[in-house]
Amino acid sequence: MVEEDHHHQQHKLNGVAEPENVTREDDDDVAAAQRRSMGVAAEAVHHHNIEPLTILPAVLPSSCSSSSTFSVPQFTPPANPALKPTNTRSRAKVPLENGYSQMVWLKLLRTEPDLAGLKGKSNKRLIPIAEVKQHCTEEDAWTVLRGCVYNISPYIRFHPGGRDMLMKGAGKDCTSLFMKYHAWVNADFLLEKCLVGVLDVPLM
Repeated sequence: MVEEDHHHQQHKLNGVAEPENVTREDDDDVAAAQRRSMGVAAEAVHHHNIEPLTILPAVLPSSCSSSSTFSVPQFTPPANPALKPTNTRSRAKVPLENGYSQMVWLKLLRTEPDLAGLKGKSNKRLIPIAEVKQHCTEEDAWTVLRGCVYNISPYIRFHPGGRDMLMKGAGKDCTSLFMKYHAWVNADFLLEKCLVGVLDVPLM
């Protein structure tokens, strides 16, 4: 009883209002619960090998004050030469004649059965490069693209790059030229009805 009175008097001297119906046993229970919580936390840190968190004070440069305004510099990534286009030369667009758009060509693919001019002959025959070289005029132009021989005469006026560019492949293999400018184009579809045969490559 004396200890409880001393405990109450100590609270009054410190200027702390003590709640009603609070006994020394209650304080002991709270203190014990706090010690148990701290023990559980310490055991968890030890079990999981958690490093204690150390909070360092912020250090400002000697020339700065707490009221200074900081500006974050913008980061500019270095130039990557590998991303530069390898072919920077642009080709001028050639205006097509009226009635020779790509839409009209696609319609011809559906309606004209013999754009290759085979007249009933098979388009599976082997054709030597010497025969391809004989067809090098606008009226009779053959070319080789990825091993296939096409009659490109019907397509000359439909070519978006102009007839002069297309005629660069007449009578020869145009695969490298095609891959330089039209690697993404589905030529097998656009020239499907112009197929004459397959290039005959002699065995070494």
